[in-house]
Amino acid sequence: MKNQGSMNLPEMVGTESSSKGLFQDPLCRPQAERSAARRNEASRRCSRPKPGWGFETAPKVGRRSFLATAAAAASTVAFGRDGFGRDYGPNAPPVRYPDPDVVVLDQRFAKYKLGNSPIQCLHRGTLWAEGTAWCGVGRYLVWSDIPNNVQLRWLEEDGHVSVFRHPSGNSNGNTFDFQGRQISCEHGNRRVVRYEHDGSITVLADKWQGKPFNAPNDAVVHPNDGAIWFTDPGYGSLMNYEGKKGTLHIKEAVYRIDAQSGSLDMVTDEIYKPNGICFSPDYKKLYVAETGASHYPQAPKNIKVWDIVDGVKLAGGREFTSMEMDGKAGFADGIRADVDGNVWASAGWVGEGYDGVHIFAPNGDRIGKIVLPEICGNVCFGGTKRNRLFMAGSQSLYAVYVETQGAHIT
Repeated sequence: MKNQGSMNLPEMVGTESSSKGLFQDPLCRPQAERSAARRNEASRRCSRPKPGWGFETAPKVGRRSFLATAAAAASTVAFGRDGFGRDYGPNAPPVRYPDPDVVVLDQRFAKYKLGNSPIQCLHRGTLWAEGTAWCGVGRYLVWSDIPNNVQLRWLEEDGHVSVFRHPSGNSNGNTFDFQGRQISCEHGNRRVVRYEHDGSITVLADKWQGKPFNAPNDAVVHPNDGAIWFTDPGYGSLMNYEGKKGTLHIKEAVYRIDAQSGSLDMVTDEIYKPNGICFSPDYKKLYVAETGASHYPQAPKNIKVWDIVDGVKLAGGREFTSMEMDGKAGFADGIRADVDGNVWASAGWVGEGYDGVHIFAPNGDRIGKIVLPEICGNVCFGGTKRNRLFMAGSQSLYAVYVETQGAHIT
C-alpha cells in the first residue's frame, strides 16, 4: 500500500480536529457554536460521493406489528442487493427500517437484530482504522489510525471526536484492563504498553528470548488474574506505512503476560499469522483470527479456537470457522464474543456484500452479517449498556445497536 499522506500532528492529547485535519482552539467559540460545529463536522466526516445505484427499500409494515416482526422479516440472502447503494453522507435520506445491511442468514441471528436501529457512520477521515476499545468509566471509544500514528477518541455524550494520543507508536490493537488502564500494541516500537493513571507508560513486553517482537497486533485481558494475552503477526514491520520496516526475528505466535510477575510465556505458535483475539464468555476458550494467507499461500483463512488449561496454557487447537462464503474467502481481523457465545468478526478483502462483520454461532455456523461499504478491521462492544457494536471500517468508524451485549468489558 502507498501512503497517501499523513497528518502533521502536534504531540498532545485531546486536541480538537476539524474535518480537514487542522486544529482550532475550542475555547475561542461559544458553547452553542461549538456544539453545532461538532455536528456539522461529524456529517462531513461521513460524507462520500453518492453512488449511481438507487436505494433498495424494505416492504412497508404497520407500526403496531413492526417492532415485533421486523427483525425476522428482514432475513435476506447473503449478498442481498444488486448494487451497493448505501449513502452515509450528510444529505442522505434516512434508511428505511429494518436496516437492510444487517443481514439475517440464520434465524438464530434474528433475535439480535433490532428492527429500528440503523448502522451509523460516526467518523470519517482515517487511513487504516483499527483497535476499537471501549472505556466504561470515561464513556468513550478509543481507536487507532495506524498510518497516521494517532489514537482517536469518540465521546458518547455528544459524538465529539478528537486526537487522543500522538504519537501512538503506530498502535494497532487497544484494550483496557480491570483497573481502567489502557493497553496498546505498538507496531512501530514492537511492544505492548500500558498507560498508567498518572500518564506514564509502562512497557509490558518488547522481546521474546532476547529478540524483538515482530509487531504486536491485538490484546485481551483475562478477568481472573489480569493476564494480558496478545498476538504478534508482524504486519507493522513489513512496511513503513504501518510501522517501521524491518526483519522479523521470531516466528509469529500468541503470548501471555502474567500480571503479577510480569513474566512472559508463548502459549502457541500453531498458527501462521495470529491477528484478532478474544475469549469465550466463560473464559474457557481462546479465539484467534488467522490471516497468514496474506503471506503464506498454504495458510487457511479461518478463525481458530483453543481450550484454556489451568488459566495459563492452551490445548486442542482447531478450526472454529472458515471465512469462506459462497465460494469466496476473505480475512477475519478483530473479533469479539457476546454474552451468548457468538463471535462477531470483522471481515474484508473480498468486496461488496462480504466486507463488514460476520457473526458466528458458538458452533461456528455463520448466522448473520453486517454489510459495510469498506473493509472492516476491528470491532468491539461498548456504550453504557455494552449493546452497541463499534466497527473500525478502514477510513471510517461505524456503530449499530444490537440486542445482545459484549462478553468482555471492551
